[in-house]
Amino acid sequence: MITIGILGLQGAVREHVNAVEQCGAKAIIVKTVEQLAELDGLILPGGESTTMRRLLDKYHFMEPLKEFAASGKPMFGTCAGLILLAKRIGEANDVHLGLMDITVERNSFGRQVDSFEADLTVAGVADSMTAVFIRAPHIVEAGENVEILAKYNGRIVAAKEGQFLGCSFHPELTDDTRLTQYFIDMCKDAKENTEKNIDIDINVAIDVSI
Repeated sequence: MITIGILGLQGAVREHVNAVEQCGAKAIIVKTVEQLAELDGLILPGGESTTMRRLLDKYHFMEPLKEFAASGKPMFGTCAGLILLAKRIGEANDVHLGLMDITVERNSFGRQVDSFEADLTVAGVADSMTAVFIRAPHIVEAGENVEILAKYNGRIVAAKEGQFLGCSFHPELTDDTRLTQYFIDMCKDAKENTEKNIDIDINVAIDVSI
């Protein structure tokens, strides 16, 4: 079974747990660095990115999360989680994890009272799905290796780069689990590729020893 962690320091955690479990995967709320070793993939949920950064620093998550990414395991950032993944944040000099080759702008669609739902086409996921936007960021620029998955009114709101997936909206707040399933499938593929590489390395080592 695929095991997906949801960073449990702040934000819409329980809703992500429910979505992961509906897809048939195991969900773990991650509150300690040690739990990262149990995971096949990690969701960085929505919330408030500045608060989340303070908590990441307080509980010494920053370097372990970068090491998790360096190991090739997928990460999915939603709303504030997208901001954590980005290499560039508007005019700010201080980025967070800096893993995904995108520039994001905070609060692109207004304040909390301006929250709304919209129907989106998400490439490779759904011809039509309802997206919930709450103080959402958007992707201003994307690097050449970034695949743009969805736009709303001309603004990029979902993208993928290698093992990293990010969206401006909250997929966990609807009954539609297709984007969560898409991420779980990314984790399955990454795990299978890792296991194949291990088998190849073992076979090469055996051939050399013989």
